[in-house]
Amino acid sequence: MVEDAPPFTIGIEEEYLLVDKETYALAHAPDSLIDACKKDLAGKVSPEFLQCQIEIGTGVCTTIAEAREDLAHLRRTVARHADAYGLAPIAASCHPFADWKDQHHTDKARYNKLRRDLAGVARRMLICGMHVHVGIPDQEMRIALVNQLKYFLPHLHALSTSSPYWQGDDTGMNSYRLTVFDNLPRTGLPPYMRDWSEFADTVQTLVDLDLIEDASKIWWDLRPSSKFPTIESRVCDVAPRMEVTLTLAALTQALTRMLWRKGAEGQPRQVVQNFMIGENRWRAQRYGVSEGQVDFGRRALIPFAQAVDEIIALVAEDATALGCLAEVEAARDILQTGTSADQQRRTYEAAFQASGARHEALRAVVAGLITDFKADLP
Repeated sequence: MVEDAPPFTIGIEEEYLLVDKETYALAHAPDSLIDACKKDLAGKVSPEFLQCQIEIGTGVCTTIAEAREDLAHLRRTVARHADAYGLAPIAASCHPFADWKDQHHTDKARYNKLRRDLAGVARRMLICGMHVHVGIPDQEMRIALVNQLKYFLPHLHALSTSSPYWQGDDTGMNSYRLTVFDNLPRTGLPPYMRDWSEFADTVQTLVDLDLIEDASKIWWDLRPSSKFPTIESRVCDVAPRMEVTLTLAALTQALTRMLWRKGAEGQPRQVVQNFMIGENRWRAQRYGVSEGQVDFGRRALIPFAQAVDEIIALVAEDATALGCLAEVEAARDILQTGTSADQQRRTYEAAFQASGARHEALRAVVAGLITDFKADLP
C-alpha cells in the first residue's frame, strides 16, 4: 500500500431513546442521569435535542475490534445508570407508540435556537440515528470520496432500518425516520462538489447570510465532518443490536478504503446522479432488504442479497487489510434474520395473536428492543 494512504480510523455515534421499564413509554432523562453518565464517560456522552434522548460517541478507533470494546462500554454504562432510575435505553430510530406532541426539547441555547428556526418541523424530530466517521485528513480526498461513496448509502441504509412504527401505526416503511428527517432543510444526498473550495464556499455563503452558524447545520446523508478530519455517514437508522452497528461501520470503513484504493490505482472515478441514487434510497427506506436495488451499470433491478454479495467481494481485500472482514461478511446474517424493522413486525404479530390487543403488542416490541440493546454486549 502506498505511503500516503489515509488512516481510515473510525468513530461511531449513536442516539438512544429512554423508556420507562414498567410502561415502556418514553421518559425524560433526569439531569442527574446525564451527569452520572458524563462522570463515567467523559466527553463521550451528551443530551440530545429531546429530553427523552441521549447520545454517545466512541473515541477515535483504529480498528473495528477497538470500536467494539469502546461501544460496548458506552452501552453498558448508559444502561446501568438508566436502570437506577427505572429506565432503559433502546437503540431504535422511532419509538413504536410514542406521540411526538408529548415530548419536550432540551433547554440548551443550541436546541432553543433550533426549535425557533425549524418551528413545527423540529417538534416532530422524535427520531434517532447513527453516524460513522472515517478518518480522511486530506480535504480534497474527502470531497472525492463523498462524491463516490454516496452510491452505496442506500445499501447501508437498507441494512440498518429500525423504524417501521410511528405513533402506534405500522407505516409500511422500514425506515420512517428518513420520512421525518427529510422535512429538515439541507438533508438528503450530498450534491456533487468539484473540490473542497466549492464545498467551503457554499457553506460560507450560508454562514455569511446568517442562515447557519457553521457546517454542522448541513445535514446531508454523507458529509465532510464539521468538527473532525473525517467523512461522516449519517444515513443509517440506529441499530438495536451492537453487532449490526459494527457491521455497518465496517462496511462504511471498507467501502471508503476500496474507493480510495481504486483511485490510487488509477481507475476512473464513477459518479452517479443523485436522481438515480435517490431511487435506491427510497427503495431502502420503503423495503429495507426485502426488495432489490437498481444496478445502474447493468440497468437492472437485482435482488438485495446479490447486491450484498457483490459489495462483500468488492471490499474483501480492504476489509481484510482493515481487520474487519468478519464484520463485513456478517451483512449476510442481516439478510437471514431480516432488519430490526422486520423483527419488530414479527414480534408485534406474535404478541397481537397472543393478546388480541394492539397496545400490548406494541409494548412487546419495546420489550424486545430493550433486550436487543444489551444482547451483544460482552
